[in-house]
Amino acid sequence: MVPSSTVARFRNAAPFGVSLLLPILVCIAAVNGGWYLLLPPLGTWWLYAVLDAAVGRYSENADPDISDKDLFWYRLITLIWFPIQFVMIYGMIWYVTGAAHLSLSEKFFAFFGVGVLTGAVGIVYSHELMHQSSRLERWLGDLLLALVLYSHFRTEHLLVHHPYVGTSRDAVTAKYNEGFHRYFARVLRETPGSAWKAEKAMLARRGFSAFDGSNPFWRYGALQLIAMILAVVIGGWLGLALFAFQALVAIWQLELTNYVEHYGLTRKYLEDGKYERVMPHHSWNADHRASNWLLINLQRHSDHHYKPARRFPLLQTYPDGEAPQLPYGYPVMTVAAMIPPVWRRVMNPRVRAWRKLHYPEITDWSAYKAGSLPPPGQN
Repeated sequence: MVPSSTVARFRNAAPFGVSLLLPILVCIAAVNGGWYLLLPPLGTWWLYAVLDAAVGRYSENADPDISDKDLFWYRLITLIWFPIQFVMIYGMIWYVTGAAHLSLSEKFFAFFGVGVLTGAVGIVYSHELMHQSSRLERWLGDLLLALVLYSHFRTEHLLVHHPYVGTSRDAVTAKYNEGFHRYFARVLRETPGSAWKAEKAMLARRGFSAFDGSNPFWRYGALQLIAMILAVVIGGWLGLALFAFQALVAIWQLELTNYVEHYGLTRKYLEDGKYERVMPHHSWNADHRASNWLLINLQRHSDHHYKPARRFPLLQTYPDGEAPQLPYGYPVMTVAAMIPPVWRRVMNPRVRAWRKLHYPEITDWSAYKAGSLPPPGQN
């Protein structure tokens, strides 16, 4: 167990702050155009895939009871990201829409790079912030999501995904043998309505209408509308198109990650609409060191679902057997997910091994899926 005095040091938090350098790559790409436009994806996905291979895994765990005051440097990384992302998006809209040296296709490719930034960093940081009790942190999480037009993700994630992960009530738990492209279309279609129903049910329990002013969907809509209007004011209709494109790229990365995190994993149905408790073995785990620097330990996802309020530097990793392990970090696994035959070849044997280890009493999963046994979560 790593002691609090070690965790608290600036030098231990610094590798997680590497994302603060990524806007420089986006700017260099936009200024130079051409092959420089490859810098953002090369400097995130591909660089960290290589670094994972070079530096390996990190399986040590911090003391989970370390207080917030000892996590100052880690928290600061997530707290300062919103103004950086805000300036990056709208500064790039201003620059790119007026850049005569960039063709129209290059302008959109420059905003592909912005989307890499807002998805691989911005949404990941928003995810960390929305799980905290601090009002400031939750607001920053909302603002980051508004910049990628995916504000309902907060509701869907907190009120649907976490309670119902691994069950048929959670749209973002990928089914066994479900390819990513079909999954992505399904999630885009289902999650806004799922989030709305969750807020409506919560308000009904308090005796309020779904259209009451306390419904966060009013805030979501207002923030997203302001974000789009600002894009039009700065860059006209092209600015809005570029803004929407980076949002789509960010959402695509988010849902690729969601797909990888729970593919094929289920929770047992008990009775009366209840499922077994969420445990570490209900999420895929990865403790690859470099990609966890980039993604602020998001890949220690087994512990995140087990203890959702735990801050990212305190997330624990588990040995194989306690939590299912991904063979590579997210940069590699998300590329595999884009090619369904490759994905199934890599992951389906692991899902079957997971079923045999944790649910040996279920010998006929096709029957389980068909409902001849108690209804599964997802199959």
